[in-house]
Amino acid sequence: MESKYEMIIYWSSEDNAFIVEVPELPGCMADGRTYQEAVANAEKIINEWLETAKEIGRAVPQPKGKLMYA
Repeated sequence: MESKYEMIIYWSSEDNAFIVEVPELPGCMADGRTYQEAVANAEKIINEWLETAKEIGRAVPQPKGKLMYA
């Protein structure tokens, strides 16, 4: 499933990895040794976040697209 949620991607020297944050989904983050790996991992984590939210009855936010503060 292709995600429509905004992803913020940056390099972390501390972690020696690319970090991906998904601001619209609280606590949803992933990492990877390469940019592509980090994005692929984020897609998996987004899907898991959405599945878990549905299972526990948590509201699933609609993707808003580009956020103004990012």
